Amino acid sequence: MIKKLNQRIPANSLSYILIYGGIIILVVLSGIIPLNRYNANRSQDIKEIQARIDEQKGLGGLYQSLKIASGKKENHILPNPAKTRLSRQDVDKIQDIFRAEAGKSGLIIASLTPDVKTMASGSQNLLYNMTIKGEFANFQRLLVSLGALSYIDQFEDINIKQNGDSMEFRLKIWIALTN
Repeated sequence: MIKKLNQRIPANSLSYILIYGGIIILVVLSGIIPLNRYNANRSQDIKEIQARIDEQKGLGGLYQSLKIASGKKENHILPNPAKTRLSRQDVDKIQDIFRAEAGKSGLIIASLTPDVKTMASGSQNLLYNMTIKGEFANFQRLLVSLGALSYIDQFEDINIKQNGDSMEFRLKIWIALTN
């Protein structure tokens, strides 16, 4: 059978078939395979870019809400009232005033206690220790509103602590008293 095949295909034609077959294999190896690898790399790049686009779409809502919130930014003009002194009869109203200001600012007062030493000594100032829970932006509003109270002498100490979902603020507030 091989003899019949050799007799039918001339030797010249067989060499042409081998040469053309080699050229086809060479074109496949040198052109198509690298192109396939290049396309696979581009496909991977496209997937990465698509993942980034999806991530940006997910963050788009957050960006819009932040943009709206920044547009509604309130101008805080820091108050600078003329300093006055609170009478000793009005000291019991301080806690109600502090709680009202914290409520307006969206904060929760965890504790609000006067310092007994400064209360009993008959000094010109009364120290209050305040612990508040809430968000930092609300704390800023509280400080501005407390600064508007003319009888607050100074904020001595402010400690900020992050607790899970909210923040805890500890303040020492000096209140000027009359004798």
